[in-house]
Amino acid sequence: MQVINGGTALAEEKVVDEHAQHKLEDEPPVEIIIYQIIHTIEYVLSTVSHTASYLRLWALSLAHGQLSEVLWNMVLQKGIKQQMYVGAVYTYFAFAFWASLTISILVMMEGLSAFLHTLRLHWVEFCSKFYSGLGHPFQPFSMKNILDETEEVTEKAS
Repeated sequence: MQVINGGTALAEEKVVDEHAQHKLEDEPPVEIIIYQIIHTIEYVLSTVSHTASYLRLWALSLAHGQLSEVLWNMVLQKGIKQQMYVGAVYTYFAFAFWASLTISILVMMEGLSAFLHTLRLHWVEFCSKFYSGLGHPFQPFSMKNILDETEEVTEKAS
């Protein structure tokens, strides 16, 4: 395939497509079937793997909920159950302890953990559907280049 001004030449693209089609027709049917079976198995395994990875985020949210429950039951709820004056003083100090633990553990650590897991999932699982790493150089989309190439091809044809 020939690269012209950051785009692909339409005439060369047709030659490559015809060559790829011809190559497939030359293969024995058994090899094509085996090739398709292997790719089907790879696809199913990657789908299961991606689903399991996204379930990790669900498990993180469950752990976050349980940690909130533990902090509520073990720290703040004890102060609420105390007698009148003792309970007020205990609740005052327990709230300070509970708020600092909630912010430090739940908001900062759990938030960072959830952010990093989500970032990894997008980067590894989601983006792997679009990136194949075949060694082709990146070519940004340029409508001007496409129009120029189309114009060149039509001029050559006429």
